[in-house]
Amino acid sequence: MHSTVFSDEEFFKILEDFPVLKREVNGKRLVYLDNAASTLKSKSVIEKMTDFYLNHYSNIHRAVHKLASEATVAYEQAREKIAKFLNANPEEVIFTSGTTLGINFLVNSLVRSGMLNPQDTVLLSQVEHHANLVPWVRLSKFYGFKVEYIEADDKGVITTDAILKAKLKNPKVVSITGQSNVTGQEMPLELIRETFKDSIFIVDGAQLVPHKRIDVKKLDIDFLVFSGHKMIAPTGIGVLYGKRTLLEKLEPFLYGGEMIDKVTFEDVTFNILPYRFEAGTQHIAGAVGLGYTIDYLESIGFEKIEKHIAELSKYLMERLLELDFVEVYGPIDDSHRSLVSFNVEGVHPHDVSHILDENFGVATRSGHHCAQPLMSVLARGSKIDFPNSTVRASVYFYNTKEDIDILVEGLKHIKRWFE
Repeated sequence: MHSTVFSDEEFFKILEDFPVLKREVNGKRLVYLDNAASTLKSKSVIEKMTDFYLNHYSNIHRAVHKLASEATVAYEQAREKIAKFLNANPEEVIFTSGTTLGINFLVNSLVRSGMLNPQDTVLLSQVEHHANLVPWVRLSKFYGFKVEYIEADDKGVITTDAILKAKLKNPKVVSITGQSNVTGQEMPLELIRETFKDSIFIVDGAQLVPHKRIDVKKLDIDFLVFSGHKMIAPTGIGVLYGKRTLLEKLEPFLYGGEMIDKVTFEDVTFNILPYRFEAGTQHIAGAVGLGYTIDYLESIGFEKIEKHIAELSKYLMERLLELDFVEVYGPIDDSHRSLVSFNVEGVHPHDVSHILDENFGVATRSGHHCAQPLMSVLARGSKIDFPNSTVRASVYFYNTKEDIDILVEGLKHIKRWFE
């Protein structure tokens, strides 16, 4: 049995939709455990995108001919699907190229709009991806606002006490990951929103949205960003959700065609939401593909996907904790989701990942995972000679417990080989 959540018939149908999983790597079946970096792509979604490109593609919103009409309808239907997925309104959904652009958009627009001023504080956490750290830190140098952090413990865990302690910093903006891409910790978003009631609340959903349904209204999120490629959609497409009341106050980050209402030689007035934030020709097929992806995930059953990933996550942690030569980082309780970062005692992470791939067909990620500041925190609490990087194994709904068993056997082999 591949899953206690999906029937064998359901799971085999899923596997058929990801033909690369039948590929051999160095004579071994591919075991893809690099999903936190980017997920595999669905054959059925690609086929629908191919049909769109071949038979329905045109630029959108401008022309009145048949192809333009069909493309516009497909693009706006994708927006509606995503809005429903998030429990948002369609005009609150803005297409971007991904999480990174979404956060850069927010930092720049908040400053330009006077919603973030030199006397204000922005609160991040010490476990943030560079995408949710570098823009704030760099622009603070130009605009004068202060950047503070919710501190992580020596395992890279954000505790309730640390969140409550950070309330004293009185932040104007709280921008935090929904799930760490290094430790796998799912952040207590309800607690953070309750603690910082008066702050602008931004959530980096790049890791969390693919694995857990997020209700932006229930969580009272002001802004949410995420990327399609981490949930089997195309690369180069992402979403910025924002409350309408806040979006209406924001100055656009990008200027150009489509986002305008009236242009003179002296000034400009902007289009209505959400178009004022979608300058130029968008990644039309990418947006349509993300809409197809939402359809696909819902057809499988997103609640089933959540449960299957939770089951695999627990099993992954249990198997790694059995290995006394492996140091695991982050939480080991139920707040951990979809990925685990670890190191093998006496072996560099790059060597571990290379041997897993070369000898066992297991694809993992090694490095600092675009979280260099967090690596300094993990080094502080490490019991081994910490190499400022880790190995990361991450699962998605097409993975199995057998995949994890192969990973563990590979780690045992590596330990014996280096001894």
